[in-house]
Amino acid sequence: MIRGFLVAAIIAGAVQAAAPRELKLGAALPLSGAESKSGGRLRDGYELGADLANQQGGVEIGGVHVPVKLTLVDDKSDGATDERAVEDLVNQGTDLILGTFGSSLVEKGSAVSEKLQVPYVAATGASKALYQRGFKHLFGLQSPIEQLGSALMRWAEEEQQNGKLPSPARVAIIWEKTSHGKEYTEAIKDFTGKTPRRRAAWQIVMDESFDLNSKDFKPVLDRLKAVNADVVLVDAHLPDYITMHGQYAKTGMCHKMISYGARGPEREARDHLKASADYITSAVWWSDEMAHNARTTQFLKKFNDRYKRSPDWYEALGYEAVRVALEAVHRAGTTDRAAVRTALTELKMQSLLPGGFLAFPEQYGGQAQYLFVVQQNQPDGSAPVIYPRIAAVKEGVAPNPACPQAKVAGK
Repeated sequence: MIRGFLVAAIIAGAVQAAAPRELKLGAALPLSGAESKSGGRLRDGYELGADLANQQGGVEIGGVHVPVKLTLVDDKSDGATDERAVEDLVNQGTDLILGTFGSSLVEKGSAVSEKLQVPYVAATGASKALYQRGFKHLFGLQSPIEQLGSALMRWAEEEQQNGKLPSPARVAIIWEKTSHGKEYTEAIKDFTGKTPRRRAAWQIVMDESFDLNSKDFKPVLDRLKAVNADVVLVDAHLPDYITMHGQYAKTGMCHKMISYGARGPEREARDHLKASADYITSAVWWSDEMAHNARTTQFLKKFNDRYKRSPDWYEALGYEAVRVALEAVHRAGTTDRAAVRTALTELKMQSLLPGGFLAFPEQYGGQAQYLFVVQQNQPDGSAPVIYPRIAAVKEGVAPNPACPQAKVAGK
């Protein structure tokens, strides 16, 4: 009996001795440069997640609670800088990397993390191509971009079938020249060409790409005006959305439906674009205007208490990425990188995101899979969820009521 107690005590002491002094999380983020607005939002989610964990005693590892140390560095919105920053973080002993913002930058940083065999939890990076490289250490929270295009088209199809959009409808697709943009475009083409009924209902009249961080969209907008579209579907990062739509509004064009992919209600955009951003439709990975459960309500309260504003999907995904990292380390019972990677492959946890759970299925290369929610900007500054019906808090509006009849489709 005494010997048994001694053995147990020795084991417990060994576990406690093996526990690290802290869990080291690190992220390279675009805190300056073209993507700084988006990177700053992701940073806010990361910091809130780490701070709340520490307020609750840190993360439990092998029966011992240890603090979470979060190190953030600026990748300046540059891929080569992000690569060097990830390598430096790993060399400094970081246990687990939290991803940067956007597919193009994630592509760079995650390749370094894979080479060094360190788990990389990507809060953003929705391009399916990222997860088709055979990586074993990349785990992505964003559902694939192809589902974004499909979600927008499903809502548009319902509006068309209800007689609110014309049939056939003329569709213009304008997309950023990245894998993200290509997959968005392919999703729309796949949707509109899938059945004879859809091929009769939708006519693609424009398919054009643009470089990231463009400053002059006049040539593209001139061509858009010429094609006389009913529906305009753009895939753009936040800076390009603000620039393009500002120039679009000055042309006097107004279409029955317009979307900039996942962009639309961001505070920076609404402040800059004013009423011209009303009724823009977007499909996103999370919205604060989704139906709330206790976990979401707590997140919203904590976020509002800290930042005095409401979060968008950027911050929610950052927050969830920290929760994923902590849960994986807790389940592994160690900060050993191989053990944490295994825990991530097996992880299924409750989440703020649509569907209520997060997992990283091996058959999808470690990319989470769940439905997008569609939201629409309103004149009062809100952007309620309008689709799918099970998540909707308000009816969507089509055609765009901000368009005088004489100006619809650039006429």
